[in-house]
Amino acid sequence: AAATATAASAPSPPQTVDSASGESHQSPGGAAKKPDDAGVETAEEATEPSEPDVNELCKDMFTKMAVYLQGELTATCEDYKLLENMNKLTSLKYLEMKDIAVNISRNLKDLNHEYASLQPYLDQINQIEERVAALEQAAYRLDAYSKRLEAKFKKLEKR
Repeated sequence: AAATATAASAPSPPQTVDSASGESHQSPGGAAKKPDDAGVETAEEATEPSEPDVNELCKDMFTKMAVYLQGELTATCEDYKLLENMNKLTSLKYLEMKDIAVNISRNLKDLNHEYASLQPYLDQINQIEERVAALEQAAYRLDAYSKRLEAKFKKLEKR
């Protein structure tokens, strides 16, 4: 009974009439053409796909969705691996920078220690420089005094 209901509700294939012989033929395109309609086609009734087609389409959809999700998960996993590698490299760079900073700190302490050990000598150099400056001033005063004395002597000599 179900088969007859399906057959009764399904549209019959469209037919065309051959104008020369008067015979009717089924149209391969699925639409009935009349000789006077010149290129006009009639619409077919939309039917739902049969059950096996829906099952196949669902299986195909789920397969493709699984492939898509697998690709997304793979991309995310690769992103995390890249981040992990970047973090490792950054950590190594910071360790190198820490070693450089420790070496600089050690060298700075050594320089400060050497400067502290040289400080008495630097103080002596400063004292000697001050004495030389005072001696130089005394030499200029002595030179000026000797010039004045010489001028007085020449003045007295002329008399």
